[in-house]
Amino acid sequence: MSKSTFSLSGLSSVAIHAAGHENADHAHLTPIFATSTFTFDTAAQGMERFAGDDKTKIYSRWGNPTFAAAEQTIAALEAFGLEDENGQPLQLKALLHSSGQAAMTTMFMSNLKTGDTVLSHFSLYGGTHELFLKVLAETGINTIIADLRNMNEVETLLQKNPSIKLIHIETPANPTIQCVDLEAITSLAKKYRKIVTVDNTFATPYLQQPFKYGVDFVFHSTTKFLNGHGTAIGGVLLGKDLEFMNTKAWKWHVLLGGNSNPFDAFLLTNGLKTLELRMQRHCSNAEQVANYLAQHKAVAQVNYTGLTSHPDHLTAKKQMKHPGAVMSFELKGGLDAGKQFIDRLQMCVRAISLGTVDTLLSHPASMSHKGVSKEERIKFGITDGLIRLSVGIENIEDILNDFEQALR
Repeated sequence: MSKSTFSLSGLSSVAIHAAGHENADHAHLTPIFATSTFTFDTAAQGMERFAGDDKTKIYSRWGNPTFAAAEQTIAALEAFGLEDENGQPLQLKALLHSSGQAAMTTMFMSNLKTGDTVLSHFSLYGGTHELFLKVLAETGINTIIADLRNMNEVETLLQKNPSIKLIHIETPANPTIQCVDLEAITSLAKKYRKIVTVDNTFATPYLQQPFKYGVDFVFHSTTKFLNGHGTAIGGVLLGKDLEFMNTKAWKWHVLLGGNSNPFDAFLLTNGLKTLELRMQRHCSNAEQVANYLAQHKAVAQVNYTGLTSHPDHLTAKKQMKHPGAVMSFELKGGLDAGKQFIDRLQMCVRAISLGTVDTLLSHPASMSHKGVSKEERIKFGITDGLIRLSVGIENIEDILNDFEQALR
């Protein structure tokens, strides 16, 4: 049955088949097109390629068939089951980048100019926070950090600051797992004609689809759950304004030079095929780990929206299929106890990043958020003793046993 007449009913099928299997040499899997440039049969063909929207066979900074397979798959996952304002299946354009930071930079630089202001919230990924205050600030783009969970505060800021052009949301946020109400923020943004961008890295399209709520752009660090195996760095920017994505966003993307590479794109495409299966196990394990930590006498606090004690429990429940696989926690002994715990682990892995098949633990204050001042960290809830945990897909008994002996 042809692809055009067969409707896929679930995310796993989309992840495996959305990009199709068509290629000149009938390869089952999308090949690694390890080439810097592409040939033209005629001058007319070259002119046609330059004039069209399909940039996959010109020059690999501009596009590449291996990139396209990953782009098509992620776009299909983020749009799965959604409709546009006309009731038609939502169409998205994705641009694959060399990293999540590159995708985020394209997103901001293609939408903002000197004098514009970004409204965002506290407890952002350290790299995002630094990008706002140390890079965009140099170009004359300002940032206001506020509690985007307080809709009255958000509306007041929008009324008082007409220079705000874009609202950026990271939900769940890194590393306190704060959640922002996508529907409420987008409703306010539309009222004041503001752009809404969302970092969907922690949730993935399996748990959360921000375009469902009318946001304008979504990006991921594909390095994390989308790849799943820690084998490749990457990022992707997605937008529903196809003309903008194919023109200005694409132009900024290629001029900034944040293109992916064929090998990393190949690894990503194959990692995506098991996304749903991996996320199911990640989430199941994480829920059990969170309950274990919350009841342990050595633990002072657990940040996980699956726990009713988390202030954003209901928001996460409203817009996410499951609370996810990432949490943070602090031991009663503070920093010293946290260091001892991490040092005693025997199976779980001490490393930055997240979303890989193995359980990873890191110390945000000295690692991912080292570039954020201590005063700001503490204000945002990122204390010196906070440990971030990305729960893997190992047997749950082994994860809990490793934690038990490390906490003993």
